Amino acid sequence: MARAIIAFIVGGILGTAFGIALGFFAFPYVFPPPPAAEQLTQVDRERAVVAGGTFIHANPSDPVHWGKGSLTVRQDSVFLHDDFEVGPGPKFHVYLVPKGMIRTSSDLKDQMFVDLGRLRAFKGSQRYAIPAGVNLSKYQSVIIWCEQFSVLISPADLSSRPSARARKAGTKGG
Repeated sequence: MARAIIAFIVGGILGTAFGIALGFFAFPYVFPPPPAAEQLTQVDRERAVVAGGTFIHANPSDPVHWGKGSLTVRQDSVFLHDDFEVGPGPKFHVYLVPKGMIRTSSDLKDQMFVDLGRLRAFKGSQRYAIPAGVNLSKYQSVIIWCEQFSVLISPADLSSRPSARARKAGTKGG
């Protein structure tokens, strides 16, 4: 009888712990936040585009960590366009990284980066301020990084000549 009670209590504790852990991981998938819809102001549109890029699915064999969409970089901000989207997850951040061609989590090892802040939405347009004094000519990538698990979600290589789509979106307010 005592063994049955102990087994019941241990099972209850383990089941509760497993349920809570599963809830933390499943929550962003079950209840995703609404898409962001930040727009560029007229003042933003008048600022010159310094660089542009497109987020990619760095590891196609990984169905969980992916991203897509275009971005433009101005002297004071990074703007993710309305076609931006990443798979949901916990504690994603936007990093400005000096190294180019980042394709794996280990590529960020020993790299200095500028954390532009926590990702506000998994989908849609959003802007991130670049701290004053950052020399953008030294940065070759913008990445979405999961701080909780130290995993690369999606990289975007920057080019000083943004793609036609990024230029068009940057001048039309979106």
